[in-house]
Amino acid sequence: MAKLSVNVNKVATIRNSRGGAIPSVVDAARVCIEAGAPGITVHPRSDARHITFKDVHELKDLLEPWKNVEFNIEGDPRPDLLNLVETVRPHQCTLVPVRPGEITSEAGWPPDTDEKDLRDVIARLRGFGIRVSLFIDATEAAVRLAERVGADRVELYTEPYARGFNTKGVSLDDALAPYVRAAGLAADLGMGVNAGHDLDLENLPDLVGALPRLDEVSIGHALISYALYVGLRQAVLEYREAAGDTI
Repeated sequence: MAKLSVNVNKVATIRNSRGGAIPSVVDAARVCIEAGAPGITVHPRSDARHITFKDVHELKDLLEPWKNVEFNIEGDPRPDLLNLVETVRPHQCTLVPVRPGEITSEAGWPPDTDEKDLRDVIARLRGFGIRVSLFIDATEAAVRLAERVGADRVELYTEPYARGFNTKGVSLDDALAPYVRAAGLAADLGMGVNAGHDLDLENLPDLVGALPRLDEVSIGHALISYALYVGLRQAVLEYREAAGDTI
């Protein structure tokens, strides 16, 4: 099984499209937790187009009594975000490269990334007791980069898998193969394995079943979109089941 961390960015996107406080990110996270979600994820971008720093602090307060629920903050290692992470001290920080003008994440850290800067950031966060995951493509070179810079986990960028899953003529085995190899290598090198991006109720079970080790899946867009039809609690329950969680 993999633990489900619900990304609540889209709740903030809806709120910000109108202004005000509705829908509440905190109330949405509470529903997810009460439905058994073992994690909450946010990605505060520099333009604050969805999650804000205020949201992050309020979610930290919400999660404080829930000792079995993990808080994961994603983002690029810019100074203001690193300061926020060090103040809030989530269970996990997922370092994600950001490209100018992107709507959502488009790739993991490239293997030719400046290792010294990344290594220094990871050591800094780990010094505060924060587990660090590195968002990477499912390649051997990227996994080895993560190991060299001291990441505790990798998060495999699963958009290529999701695209292959839905492409006629692409076999499931071919779509999964890079992820099986990357997850196996990461585990061999002593790192945990997370996954995220474009995962949904259809493609998630096959990914969970194929990987030799999968600690966590971070899912936001598809889950929140599905919740518009069935409700947030029901959506979380179904995604937990798809991730192999016992309900």
